[in-house]
Amino acid sequence: MDDVVFFRTNVLFNVHLVSVLADQDRAEFAPTGATPFGIEGVGFLRGAYRQDGMRGSTGMKKESVFQAVSFSINVLLISSILLTLFGLGWEYSTRWYLSGFSNAVLPYSSSPEKKVAAILAWMEQGPARDAEYYSDDSETRDPVDTLNYKELLSVCGTATNAFVNLASAGGIEARRLLLLDERGMDTNHVVAEVYLDGRWVIVDPSFHTILRDSAGHLLTKEELARPAVFQDATRNIARYDPAYNYDHTAFVHFARLPFVGHFLQSKLNSVLPEWQERINWTLLVERQSNATLVAGLVLLCCAICLRRMMYWYGRNLSMIPMSPWEQLSRGGVALFSAPPAGKSERNFPIA
Repeated sequence: MDDVVFFRTNVLFNVHLVSVLADQDRAEFAPTGATPFGIEGVGFLRGAYRQDGMRGSTGMKKESVFQAVSFSINVLLISSILLTLFGLGWEYSTRWYLSGFSNAVLPYSSSPEKKVAAILAWMEQGPARDAEYYSDDSETRDPVDTLNYKELLSVCGTATNAFVNLASAGGIEARRLLLLDERGMDTNHVVAEVYLDGRWVIVDPSFHTILRDSAGHLLTKEELARPAVFQDATRNIARYDPAYNYDHTAFVHFARLPFVGHFLQSKLNSVLPEWQERINWTLLVERQSNATLVAGLVLLCCAICLRRMMYWYGRNLSMIPMSPWEQLSRGGVALFSAPPAGKSERNFPIA
């Protein structure tokens, strides 16, 4: 009698007895006026129970995925904060170093043109420096290195890096300019542009010169794009390669990126023709500390936005993501706390 359940209106059923009901549906035990539950009723109850189990399993999977994604976002948030703090400290120390360097090299009360000439003279005839760079990275963008090694000051890319960082520290607006080949794919040479007398004029740090015409006028890249002006400005510069012309120039060059570089460069140039001119990209691409700080800030903003999205999504699902500080505290407790007393003895019994 205890193993049989009958269907009555407004009566709750014992789900645990479904298997018994499937094997034996004995009507003789039914009270007067009762209707046997039957195979159909058992099937219905089994289906409902299975659906409840599937809902519970799906809910557990959603919560597991939610917590895993929340954990990853917290890791990104904490990492971006640490990267931002590191970049901030690195950028501060670099600025402090460059400020002292510029005070020692640049005349305080001179005009911007004389300051540029002083920087070029220091790069060519300055104090003794280490001849060889200690690293294999000849394209370093750390001014602490590029200002102190003769080998790096003789390469156009690192020489321009040293020049623009030192000029910027001395209050001179300067930026890097890339001279590209005919296809616009590779960089032939790197020079600098300096803002003097309301114009961006060309300075070539690796050749320690400000490009001028025969009359002594400072020249812009647009003027140097004319072959006659270019030949006039470079005729007295020894070993100056004619391929270092100004037919194709860029401040930021994406074309060397694999697969999407050329497409990205061409689309940006067609949609936003002045995107390179409107922003001075030099400090971002020519100072590693500045690039690290900017990357940390960008990742921090992305992590905050993702964190807010997860909080909104979790609130709709009645789930609250773990805060990064709680995650850190739990990780610290798990890392540094000792195991409970007697646990090792229970896990490893002594024979």
